[in-house]
Amino acid sequence: MPLQFASRLDNVETSAIRELFKLLGKPGIISFAGGFPDAAMFDVDGIRESVNRALQQEAGGALQYGATEGYEPLREQLSVFMASKGVAVPADGLVVTTGSQQALDLIGKTMISPGDKVIVEGPTFLATIQCFRLYGADIISAPIDENGVKVDVLEQLIARHKPKFVYLIPTFGNPSGRLLSLERRKRVLELAVNHETLIVEDDPYGDLYFGEPPPPSILSLCAQQPGAREWVAHCGSLSKVLSPGLRVGWLIAQPELLAKATMCKQFSDAHTSTFAQATAAQYLKSGRMPATLAKVRKTYAERAAAMGAALKRELGDAIEFTQPQGGLFFWARLTGANGKISNANEFAKEAIEEKVAVVPGAPFFATNPDVSTLRLSFATADVAKIEEGVGRLGRAI
Repeated sequence: MPLQFASRLDNVETSAIRELFKLLGKPGIISFAGGFPDAAMFDVDGIRESVNRALQQEAGGALQYGATEGYEPLREQLSVFMASKGVAVPADGLVVTTGSQQALDLIGKTMISPGDKVIVEGPTFLATIQCFRLYGADIISAPIDENGVKVDVLEQLIARHKPKFVYLIPTFGNPSGRLLSLERRKRVLELAVNHETLIVEDDPYGDLYFGEPPPPSILSLCAQQPGAREWVAHCGSLSKVLSPGLRVGWLIAQPELLAKATMCKQFSDAHTSTFAQATAAQYLKSGRMPATLAKVRKTYAERAAAMGAALKRELGDAIEFTQPQGGLFFWARLTGANGKISNANEFAKEAIEEKVAVVPGAPFFATNPDVSTLRLSFATADVAKIEEGVGRLGRAI
């Protein structure tokens, strides 16, 4: 008799992006598909020094079981880190998670009952769609434009569906790369308070800006909106700015939600690796992060500029996109101009034949997928490979 799996798996499929990665082992492939930071950007010396200090100064704490809420020295350093972003949060006002993706999973576990409405951006982070569906959410998409989620439409959706929460990536989102304007961020907070609706702000890319810093986070703007703080949950991560291998993220929310999330985390992994937490704490304490961020921003800015110029040069009016101001991604749409390919699934197959990988955009939509869209990452290829890879895309189209 075959195994009988849980019915909640019926509406969840394996990630289309993960499946695509199976093709990337082919020799000579230039990949614009991944959402990874460039390993060459990791501050290996600084991390090594942090590991050594953790073992020299706090070996017992670093190698032992720890509190589910997080390793206290790291929580203190994250409090300081968030203060530098304009957010006053005490060490006990956050829970350390195994990457920010665990924070999102904990929100799903604590907030979603089967059939509950959840609003996300269209498009949004694929793993979030899968996670929320796993817990039985009825997911509703709010459209975006060049300035992020369309707040007027979002207001209508909140009023009509009364969702458990709204999930947003307002700063250089994955996959859209969009930056929610300051005016819209303030409006989102007004909606949260007026409709008593939780806003989940996912912010793994906010430090990866190329020019002027982005507007303050939705969480930081709570100080200007009476009653707003209890209606905002904020997910942060060191994965894109320090190392994804450390798997260090955090969740900031009202005390009741944090308590429920901590309880669910106890059932899941007991606590995030204390060794990783102690390493991250030492790194943040060392003061090396500003220089690391400056290097990463400069490199990614150069690569984003190169990709934008190459796309215009090689694909011309066959593609439309907004030049990203930060993050790791271009979000583009194939126009079908002059009879060229307009279906991104077809285009991705042609691109693989030219030994370059891109990600079709349709899986990033919870509803009404746009098959003409695609995501390209400039993070892991240098300028020469970007120009060569986009040249191949020109041939593919």
